[in-house]
Order: sequence, then C-alpha cells, then structure tokens
Amino acid sequence: MAQSKRRASATWEGGLQDGKGSLSATGGVLNNTPFSFKTRFLSEDGSAGTNPEELLAAAHAGCFTMATGATMGQQGIVPTRLETKSVLTMDMDTLTITAIDLNITGTVPGIDQAKFEEIANEAKKNCIISRALSPDITLTLTATLV
Repeated sequence: MAQSKRRASATWEGGLQDGKGSLSATGGVLNNTPFSFKTRFLSEDGSAGTNPEELLAAAHAGCFTMATGATMGQQGIVPTRLETKSVLTMDMDTLTITAIDLNITGTVPGIDQAKFEEIANEAKKNCIISRALSPDITLTLTATLV
C-alpha cells in the first residue's frame, strides 16, 4: 500500500488561559502561526492567530472542494469555479465538535442542480477529511516525558 505522510507540530508554553502556542507544518503555510486560549475560545475578541477547529474547517472545505472537482473530472465535467464555505460547530459545554456544515457554490457548464447535488454528495462521502472524521480511523499516541 502506498502511503503519504504529512507533518505538523505544535508548541505550547504556560497555562491554559495565559499561555501561548504556535503551529507549524512542513508545507510552509503554517510557520510558527500563533494560537492561544483567546484565538481558540474567544475568537470574537480580534486576537491574531488560529485554532485547531478553524484549521479543521478549512481543511475540510479544501478537501471537499477538490473532491468535488475530481468527481466531476471523472465524469468529463470541468467546473469553471467551485467555492465551499465550511462552518464547524463546537459544543462549548462539552468541548466537542458536533457538526460541520459544507456549503458549496459552483459555476459548472452543462449540468443541472440535481447533477450538481449528486456529485457534491458523492464528494462528501469520498473526501479524505470527511472519511478521517469517521470513527473508523486508527489513532495512535506516543507520550515521552523529558
């Protein structure tokens, strides 16, 4: 089985509410990108930075949009433009992600609304991030105290 690995890292210094962290990924877009309690749970206060849930919503939007384009390509359909907005909902009492709402808009010559919905639903099922959010993935952990 061919495998591909993507790498990212996070650092955190200090307590939960007064601490700060940074996120990096080998692709270079995230390079010591700040995150904190404020950017994670008080995003409306205007603090600069990101948070894991926002990154998950962005990853899902990107993956799903590409999967929709790929599904179209398999059928000989070429979209002019696809745009997906993703809204991740988190229950703040239990700190649990409860939903992700994907809203795709497309300009696609030669298809009707029913075909667009059929393709989008197929892409939703097959999107790598959609599948990763299923309970069937293997999650491992190594914890090392220094």
